Amino acid sequence: MYLSLAFVLVSLPFLTAAVPLAESPVSRGIAIPITKRGKPFNGVADTSELLSSVRRSVAKIQTGFTTYERNTGVAHPLSRSIKLFRRGSGGDPLTDFGAKLWYGTISVGTPAVSFTVDFDTGSSDIFLPSPKCGSSCSGHKAYDPNSSSTAQDIFKTFSLAYGDGSTVTGEQFTDVVSIVNLTAKSQTLGAATQYSSGFMSDGFPADGLMGMGFQTISHYNAPPVFQTLISEGVVTSQVFGFKFATSGSELFIGGTNSALYTGSFTWIPLTIEAYWQASFNNISVNGNLVVGSTAAIFDTGTTQIVGDPTGIATLFNSISGAQPAPQFGNGIYTIPCTFDTSISIDVGGKAVSISPASFTLGAVSQDLSTCVAGAFANPSLTGDFWILGDVFLQNVYTAWDVGGGRIGFATLA
Repeated sequence: MYLSLAFVLVSLPFLTAAVPLAESPVSRGIAIPITKRGKPFNGVADTSELLSSVRRSVAKIQTGFTTYERNTGVAHPLSRSIKLFRRGSGGDPLTDFGAKLWYGTISVGTPAVSFTVDFDTGSSDIFLPSPKCGSSCSGHKAYDPNSSSTAQDIFKTFSLAYGDGSTVTGEQFTDVVSIVNLTAKSQTLGAATQYSSGFMSDGFPADGLMGMGFQTISHYNAPPVFQTLISEGVVTSQVFGFKFATSGSELFIGGTNSALYTGSFTWIPLTIEAYWQASFNNISVNGNLVVGSTAAIFDTGTTQIVGDPTGIATLFNSISGAQPAPQFGNGIYTIPCTFDTSISIDVGGKAVSISPASFTLGAVSQDLSTCVAGAFANPSLTGDFWILGDVFLQNVYTAWDVGGGRIGFATLA
């Protein structure tokens, strides 16, 4: 799901130290350039939008917990840790839209029509606007099943609820979906008849969204696109890789792009195949441990790091010049715009340093002296898990191993 200026990640159930696992096979995958939605964080931050995005992100995770229970018949282990929130291979270049959302191009239908989608590891369904969608889809390209000879109506509707109280609703179809030259011949997707306000084109330039989580949190209870590529034998490696940066961002389908990282991967096993759920070992500030082992959800559809109020306060109490900023919204902290404190997050024994540039989300005023920090507190989180979004992911190359049920981290080249 889309989260505006600050996409949030949820943490997962506790995991112990990473278990050594064999390297995944690396195939000649396809690289897809990806772009980041939004304006760069080098001016004045829109704090109200940032706070709204945090709420929407947490609501996305909560909705997934509900879907997981509906699909599996058992409650997700983290569902008790969140309070009710009120309302082959190949690469695809990614476009950077203001550190809010990473999107690239796919094609759908026969004849193939190109669309842009947000690649979101925090959800599992794909949807696009349909010709029946009203003004909320204005500015987006519409997917018309009636114009595709391979579209099949499966006579099911869908309704996805978001934290702002709005919904995305529509009809489900199966059709051909291609990422570069990798084609899923029978992919369940949604043709939306209504978009929530958060998906309007002025804040969400991608046409739609492609979830890259697991089927257990699919509202359609259908395989996500990458899993369809696996089951149809299209990819030789059940891995995809992400690099996020100000330039050269990429989604690599069917393996990893060895030109974008150095050394070997540090792998950590997933707790549950729903979200990409694992845990980090600790967070250190200036070499001092300040937060211990905590469950985490790694989510490309979230910008910030999001945690419980107590844990986030502990983090910022260790950062010189950091201050709570309730005047901008509950859970927001500020830091000097000259911020250069050393922060690292240990994942499976690999310490990932968080660059000052990725941790600084923009100034609070035109004097550009005080900036919004890249970690937010959310009262819906109880402390059993955090959410690690792009503030973390921009600092490391990530490999997402569907077949092995694990996530890997390597040093950016």
